[in-house]
Amino acid sequence: DHEYRVAVTPAGVHQLVNDGHQTLVQTGAGKGSSLTDEDYAQAGAALVDTAEEVFAQSNLIVKVKEPQPAELAMLRDGQVLFTYLHLAPERRLTEELLERRVIAIGYETVEEEGGRLPLLTPMSEVAGRMAVHEGAKYLESAVAAREFSSVASPAFVPVW
Repeated sequence: DHEYRVAVTPAGVHQLVNDGHQTLVQTGAGKGSSLTDEDYAQAGAALVDTAEEVFAQSNLIVKVKEPQPAELAMLRDGQVLFTYLHLAPERRLTEELLERRVIAIGYETVEEEGGRLPLLTPMSEVAGRMAVHEGAKYLESAVAAREFSSVASPAFVPVW
């Protein structure tokens, strides 16, 4: 819900197809990332209409966010799930993946020699950049609220 990133770009699909893998992409999957169905089709993906079709026909599911409740029911024994999992605060998700006997690989756990986390690092960089913008947005809201309060009620001056 409200996830607009996509786990595989058309270039990635092209590489997978060239390596002999059938690659399914749900129609509209790249829309939030400005990637069209046409981009994926030209790269060699087979487009399907629903997530149910992708889950039913695929041995490997690649996505950005942890499985949502509706998706958990679609996972099956032996299926490989490759995504950000963040299992520490999600005990129920961990239990569900174990019960369904899913081979779950969290991007955040992929480690190179020397301890580098190549899939977590870019997301941390994005989050760090976003934190500044989000903080500025909230600060701007607070300042605007303060200015409005002092104009609307001169007897009340909030302490920030």
